[in-house]
Amino acid sequence: MQVEGRVTTEGRLKLKGGEAISVAIPKAAPADPQAENIPLPIVYEDSDLIVIDKPAGLVVHPGAGNETGTLVNALIAHCGDSLSGIGGVKRPGIVHRLDKDTSGLLVVAKNDAAHKGLSEQFAAHGRDGRLVRAYLAVVWGAPERHQGTVSAAIDRSSANRQKMAVSRSSLARQAVTHYQVLERFGAPPVASLVRCELETGRTHQIRVHMAHIGHPLLGDGVYGGGFKTGLHKLPKPAQEALKSLNRQALHAAVLGFEHPRTGKPLHFESAPPDDVSRLISALAHPLTRS
Repeated sequence: MQVEGRVTTEGRLKLKGGEAISVAIPKAAPADPQAENIPLPIVYEDSDLIVIDKPAGLVVHPGAGNETGTLVNALIAHCGDSLSGIGGVKRPGIVHRLDKDTSGLLVVAKNDAAHKGLSEQFAAHGRDGRLVRAYLAVVWGAPERHQGTVSAAIDRSSANRQKMAVSRSSLARQAVTHYQVLERFGAPPVASLVRCELETGRTHQIRVHMAHIGHPLLGDGVYGGGFKTGLHKLPKPAQEALKSLNRQALHAAVLGFEHPRTGKPLHFESAPPDDVSRLISALAHPLTRS
């Protein structure tokens, strides 16, 4: 139905016939991200870049439903106008991203030259040896092979556009994940600790690939929902640790790259945060209550 009229300053729609009905007018969102005093866990910083150990729950940049309280808001407060503008108004300095509920290492460019240099390394996907990205993941069960590679293209799921999926579509993008099983928990293993190294960086890549081979991440309600019934197989301390985790058990533990200005190799490592550490400990020592 189409109606004609005008909206008054009181937020009411005045129809041509004289009748007025209430309408909800959303508050205007700021055009640019605003500086916010949010604590930043800084691992390294110089005049060209800054490396952050991002906590779980922190969104990287503003978007629908997350206009404030993001890493970008915190970076603007910390760096002022020095952030690179190549990523656009909403993503100043952002070279790569981590999911909201994934913790760990992330590098941000503080000027355009640094952004270009870092972006080139990420575009090469580590094939030239300059870039290294490795994650620690706790997955259901354990892959049969101690180490292996998942090479499967990823695209938006045709059934649910909010999810990614392995796809043979012509629009699917190449995705390669190398994994190594670090520890198996239980006999037979109910879960395992896996190191995943990215050769590409697609949205939700590790989560999609590990689910694809039958070992989704613990706590992943999007790609591992079918494994919720497996909760009772975990020892009680691990059940409690997983419930308190309330996110996918994924941590960006290693980040290495070549400094975009000096060419010096930089390497950073981050230990799993307390919530992931408690889960690993409870799985490794099932009789010890945290």
